[in-house]
Amino acid sequence: MTEAYPTFPIGSVGYNLMLMRGTWHDHVETYALDGTPLSDDPKAGTPGPSPFDNLVYLDFDGHKMSLTNVHIRGRETTAKTFTGYLKEGVLVFDQLGPGAYENIGMSGGPGILTFNSRRLEKACDIYMEPDFIMLTAPGERLRHTVLYKDGEAIRTLTAKGTRLSPTCQKRHDLDPRGPDGPVHEKAFVTQMWSELA
Repeated sequence: MTEAYPTFPIGSVGYNLMLMRGTWHDHVETYALDGTPLSDDPKAGTPGPSPFDNLVYLDFDGHKMSLTNVHIRGRETTAKTFTGYLKEGVLVFDQLGPGAYENIGMSGGPGILTFNSRRLEKACDIYMEPDFIMLTAPGERLRHTVLYKDGEAIRTLTAKGTRLSPTCQKRHDLDPRGPDGPVHEKAFVTQMWSELA
């Protein structure tokens, strides 16, 4: 017998993660702060040309979350996995690397999540990229971020997503990694904040 998923209050972090589970196709565009479209995104966590497309796999079992982004068009194939767990109603990401800030998932009401630092601290001055994710219609979502480097806003990014599947138990046909193997990679870790460790 399978274990039942927990239930969550409407609009809570757990509720929104349940709504957002599945496999998504995101079309991603980057912009200068004045709204000018960018053809290159050199200062991003994963630099490369713009626009580009991602597959996004989001797993949440009511306790643990795994989220993997895979470039499928416009940038060299790269897969990055982020993991976290629900603690006291908030999504707490596993540490992004030595010296990193504590990244958390917060609710903005039904169908809206924000991923960002719990506190403004020294690590935020080095690199910070808050994610605002909104379900805009059944099977559609919008993700918007602002990239900060050295304490300054650099560019914005907007991803328009369409759900391809309500689950992500196997790799999608569009996945350039091929059909075999796990959906999620080892959790991403960076050294960009290591001077603070």
